[in-house]
Formats: sequence, C-alpha cells, structure tokens
Amino acid sequence: MAKDIATGRIENQWDAAKAASMSEPEKLLYRSNLLGSDKRVTNYGGGNTSAKVMQADPLTGDEVEVLWVKGSGGDIGSIDMAGFATLYMDKLRALKGKYRGVEFEDEMVGYLPHSTFNLNPRAASIDTPLHAYVPKKHVDHVHPDAVIAIAASENSKELTQEIYGDAIGWLPWKKPGYELGLWLEDFCVKNPDAKGVVLESHGLFTWDDDAEECYKLTLDTINRAIEWFGEKTEDVPAFGGEVHKALPADERRRVAAALMPAIRGMISEGSHKVGHFDDQDAVLQFVGARDMERLAMLGTSCPDHFLRTKIRPLVVDFDPANPDIEGTLAKLKGMVEDYRADYAAYYERCKYDNSPDIRDPNAVVYLVPGVGMITFAKDKATARISGEFYVNAINVMRNSDAVSTYQGLPEQEAFDIEYWLLEEAKLQRMPKPKSLAGRIAIVTGGAGGIGAATAEKYLSEGACVVLADIDAEALAATQENLAGRYSKDVVRTVEMNVTSEDAVAAAYADMAVEFGGVDIVVSNAGIASSAKVEDTTLELWNKNMSILSTGYFLVSREAFKMLKTQGIGGSMIFVASKNGLAASPGASAYCTAKASEIHLARCLALEGAPEGIRVNTVNPDAVLRGSKIWSGEWLDQRASTYGTDKGGLEEMYRERSLLKRSVFPEDIAAACYFFASDESAKSTGNIVNVDAGNVQSFTR
Repeated sequence: MAKDIATGRIENQWDAAKAASMSEPEKLLYRSNLLGSDKRVTNYGGGNTSAKVMQADPLTGDEVEVLWVKGSGGDIGSIDMAGFATLYMDKLRALKGKYRGVEFEDEMVGYLPHSTFNLNPRAASIDTPLHAYVPKKHVDHVHPDAVIAIAASENSKELTQEIYGDAIGWLPWKKPGYELGLWLEDFCVKNPDAKGVVLESHGLFTWDDDAEECYKLTLDTINRAIEWFGEKTEDVPAFGGEVHKALPADERRRVAAALMPAIRGMISEGSHKVGHFDDQDAVLQFVGARDMERLAMLGTSCPDHFLRTKIRPLVVDFDPANPDIEGTLAKLKGMVEDYRADYAAYYERCKYDNSPDIRDPNAVVYLVPGVGMITFAKDKATARISGEFYVNAINVMRNSDAVSTYQGLPEQEAFDIEYWLLEEAKLQRMPKPKSLAGRIAIVTGGAGGIGAATAEKYLSEGACVVLADIDAEALAATQENLAGRYSKDVVRTVEMNVTSEDAVAAAYADMAVEFGGVDIVVSNAGIASSAKVEDTTLELWNKNMSILSTGYFLVSREAFKMLKTQGIGGSMIFVASKNGLAASPGASAYCTAKASEIHLARCLALEGAPEGIRVNTVNPDAVLRGSKIWSGEWLDQRASTYGTDKGGLEEMYRERSLLKRSVFPEDIAAACYFFASDESAKSTGNIVNVDAGNVQSFTR
C-alpha cells in the first residue's frame, strides 16, 4: 500500500498547566521543542519558530516589539533559550527601505545584525524576514512529510485547495530569503482570514496570535494532510508496487558489511567518511519498488533534504534474488565514478562565474535493492541525520506520487540552493575538523583502564570508537560513561573473545555496518600471569599464548582484510609490555607472549607498508591504576615476587624507574594517539616505551 508507514495523528502534547506560568519567550521554546520532537513535523535542524514579544528596551526602558526567532543553524527539537536570535521589529520593518530588489536580496542578511536586540550574540538566520513580516505574534515554519508531499506534487496548488480550502493558502517555489518574506507579508495582507500557507517544494507556514493556538493549528494542519493521504492512498501500491523482496535481516547486514568498507575506500580520498546503515520498513519498501529508480533520479524537493543528501542518490546495481556480492563489488568502482562524473557535469551546467568551487562529488545516499540505505558523511551524526532526511524524502515521494506526479526541484534551483554564496559562507565558518575526524577505531580490551583511556583520547579527537571486550558488564559501564560525554553516535561495543575466529570476524562485520569500516586498530586485550617456570602449567602457558599472541594475530588478520578492501591505509597499534623486551623473573609465559606480540607487529609492518598500513608498538610498564589485570592474582603475585605488599608495589615501580614517576592509562593513551594520528604518518615498525625509563627495555 502507498499509505505512509509512519501513520497516525500527531498527538497534542501541550500542557496548559505547565505553560500557564511561562513568559512568551518560554512558551516559544516549549512550542518549539514539542514540534521538533516528532520527525513527522520537521526534520533535524529544519524549520523555524518565532514569537513577537513586547519587552523593555535595555537603554530607554520603553516597551518595544522584539522578534524571537530560531537562530542560524539551530534545531527546534533541542534548542534552548540561547538558541534564539532577538531583533527589534521596528528596525526589521525599516530594512524594507534598504531593499534594492530580488537581485540583491542576499545583501539583506548583512543588515540583520544591525537589528539585534540586547546584544544577543546568536546570529539570525536567512528565514528571519519570513517570520518578521507575517503580521501575527506567533509563526511556525516546519517541514512535515505529509505537507511536503502536497508541496512537491505537480498540481500542488490544486491539492492545497482541495485539502484545506481557503484556510491554508499556496505560494509558488521561491528560494528562502528576503523576497519570500515580502511574498508572505503580501499574502497575509490580501488573505487576512488565512491561517497559513503551503510553499511549493518547501514546507508549511502557520500563524496565530496565541502560542498554544499556533501549536494546535500546526498539528491540525499536518494531521489533516496525514488523514487525507491515508484516505486517498489506501488501495494504491506504494512506488508502483514491489519488484524486489527484502532479504532476511541477517543477510541484509552481511551485504551491507561487505559493501560499506569498499564504498568508504572509494569516497574517502579527500577526507575520511563515516557510514550509517538503515533498513527500516520505509526504506525497504522504497528500495524494493518498481518506481524507485525513476523517483530517486528526480531528486529531492525540500531544500533541507538535498542540502543533506545531495540532489539525488546512487542506486547500487544489486539483485537480491541473485545476491552476487562479489559481482556487485566488482562493479562498484564504475558506479561511483559514473556518479562523480554526473555530479561534475551538473556543476558545470549550473555554475556561475562566482560560484564556489565544486564540492565533494561523491554520493551521500546509496540505495541497495532488497538490502536498505547506506549513507556516508564527515561524521557519524551527519551520516545518520542524512539518512533520516532521505527517509523524509521517501515519505514525501510515496504520498505525492500516489495522488499526483512527484516533482523534484528544477536542477538550476537545486544548484542555486546547494551552492548559495550564503550557504558557502556558513560552511567557511565551520570549525576546523579535529585531528581524527572521520576515523574509525576498534580497541580490544576496551573496558579496561588503558583501553578506556585510549578510546576516550580518540573520541576527544573526533574519532568513532568500537570498544571490544570479553567483560560484558564492564563494557556496558564504559560505554555509558563515554557515550554520555561524547554522544551515543560515536561509541559502540562488541562482546568479543579475541581467541575466537568467528567472534573477531563478527566484530569487524558489525563495525562495518555501524560505522563503515576501520582506520585504527588497537590490540590491547590482555591477561597477566606470574609463576616460576617449574610451576607454569601447560594450560597457563597456552592461555597466555592464546590471548596475547594468537588473539593479536586474529585481530590483525581481520583488520588487514578490511584495511586492504578500503585501500586508504590505516594504523595498527599493539599495546605490548616492557616485559616483551626485558625479561622478568617468574613470568616466562607472559614475557614470551609479549615478545611474540612485538615481533608480530614488526612482521605486519613489513606486509602493511605497501598498502599504507602502519603497525607500531607501545610498551607500558606498571600501569596499576584502572587496569583490570592488576586487580586480581597478578597483583598479589608480583607483590610477592618483589617482597612487598599491594600498597608498596606502585611506589616500588616508581622508584625503580629512571624518571621516578608513575605511569597511568592516560600516558599509554597519549602514545596510542600519536601512532593513530597523522603526526606519526612516517612511522611504522617502531616501539615506544612508556615506562618512566627502564634501562633493561632500551631498544638496541
């Protein structure tokens, strides 16, 4: 059926008792957060809300009318009071005298700061005039899928009239800006009884003089569209009907895990990308439909959609009825190159003499029949949000094409939005990316002291991190801690035994689906044992070798497969030990296994160099704090070996070091960061000792 999968009325969440004590700006915030909490109302970062409020001028004390409006780049679902720009309405009205016509409308943005009320540092958005000139106190501008489906239809004006009568008007497509603000004012003057307007290929404006009534009006307008489409599309096959059945869920993930690192490698030449996979019902319905390619090639309609997703996606040539993954991988490079060539041609057709240089020509959205949707962007949150935007576009296309003929924006209009000089100026103001932005790391032993500290260092520098550990409880606690400080988007966990081939392979497949691939591999999983050689059982010897040698081999082998698939290099860091270089009494199994790690790293450095894969080793010593291996028998055994107690062991290690300093997990993390970053781009096969100085472990 063509009926929207996200069906049902949007419920009124307004709490009158709660709002009763609020000021008008506080009601604006309340209304905004309620509207932005439902993706059927508006997408992330999309839409705008405003209120005109009487306030005392900070200089004269006189009551003046102030426009509170969402500031540039904000999101109404998560905005706080600091996210609103505030401007004098009398000055905004006076701007009309500065307007030189539509050819010069962009210059009006430069005047907005002169209208700032109370020295508010929040920059006003390009949509400010659209709110200022509507002669009502409260204005909502949102991008509901159901209303954009009307706006993106070939006969959108007629559909608007059929659904709303004269209550909601219609305006033809016009790029957001000062001129559109004047259009809205003119519409309101000529249609004083209208409660809102549908903007062709854009979205919805509604207004009222009361905050709660404005909120209710916005919901009622959207719900009317939802109900109308539900009635009209009930018996219409969605997107022309199904032609590709969706693969089972585990098969979909298997295909995505194979495709995503390959795509990532092909599109990360300029900057590393992070991926997101979505196989929700709405996506599967679209990618399996007869009209999917036709609709996808028309491009998206709402400006917010294609700014996030590019004008159109790349449809991957894949037949779920005959799932030939290897064959698809072999054709991928040609598909990606064709997309880039098409995008470059689009740029050349539409550019102006003063257009910004062509941006990344690679697709953001990849549609795979029977499998789902893959999105790639500069970071995980952007990749996820881009996918959400394309789901909005899917919902729009479903309903629009079922009752009319869906139309995307004309190519030149789309280009004018994508390469808008004002948009380019906003991009140029973005902060410089962090040093590990776009990088993906896996850290084994990720729930321990060194592992967690290393993960945190990577996260602080912009990387996405997979924490792998055998301790499920510690993993959950570490994830909660790190995700709480760096966002859920960038932290994943996998319960993994490094000695299991299947577990290691599954962990890499999960990482490919969650983030798109891998760049940094930190082998840190470990145990420690202490016993005289005559007391060392074969079981104890094999346990050390299995985890510390074989485990590092298995993690490395799987890493090499993925890194070579991507073809963009990478960094592997072995967290070994001072004991791998310096013999230690009563720990032959542990020391030997650690020496094996170091030599494995050297061998892999040789093999990886032609592929740009660097392999280096960090040797800690006596990292007692936060380390799980120092919390059990190992602590007792080493204290016994050196004739001290638990309390004196750390002091003993500190005093025996050349620098007389303790070594902490954060110190190891700093070394792991160095080898992961571009600062060590010309280092491979190297060893860094982080042991506060020990002459026995000096490399020779």
